[in-house]
Amino acid sequence: MKAFRLDELEAERAANKGAYLQFLRERNMSVGLYALDAGQNDPQQPHGQDEVYFVVSGRASITVGEETTMVANGSVVYVPAGVPHKFHHITENLKVMVVFSPPEG
Repeated sequence: MKAFRLDELEAERAANKGAYLQFLRERNMSVGLYALDAGQNDPQQPHGQDEVYFVVSGRASITVGEETTMVANGSVVYVPAGVPHKFHHITENLKVMVVFSPPEG
């Protein structure tokens, strides 16, 4: 078993001064914590893997392909591999758990 605490992951992510912290990598998936501050731009590009976003905290909009929806605590969004997507109109600091399958990178 591997178990993680969100507060410890957030501290590690912040200490590394990056928006993304990959904290689990297995044969068929990887998982990370992604954080963007209110008003910040989301610089990500389409990925070669399917993704699932789980919004841990915050409020924003996300556009996936041609569709846009608002997200907040508890929202779950699936993004197919290769599809352009961005968080935007981030009104509250955003923390998102990201699952990639197969593993990112």
